[in-house]
Amino acid sequence: MARRDLTGVVDFSVLEAATAGIDDISDEILGLFMHQASIWSPMLTTDQDGWRDAAHTLRGAGGGIGAKGLAEVCAEAEAADEASAEGVLMRVRDALDLALADVAAYRHELALKSLKG
Repeated sequence: MARRDLTGVVDFSVLEAATAGIDDISDEILGLFMHQASIWSPMLTTDQDGWRDAAHTLRGAGGGIGAKGLAEVCAEAEAADEASAEGVLMRVRDALDLALADVAAYRHELALKSLKG
């Protein structure tokens, strides 16, 4: 997986602007995003009391790296009533999976780039 595998769900120019294009910092931030995703994604179900907190945290984390779609659906989840929450949370999980795939491809490209010097 490399940059050619990006789907476009993450606008990495947002991240690159925040990190001044410094690859090591970008990679570190993306690693933190992946860590946040691993912590909070199990809570993206109405079976968990903290599902709104999970959506809120992933909203900020996603927005910070350029995952606008993830941030938007997380905002919907935060505002959802109990009756519609599970459906919206399913969309959050799907958006998170897509963002994580793009992050993996981008990080792979950064790793390849670092090997080339």
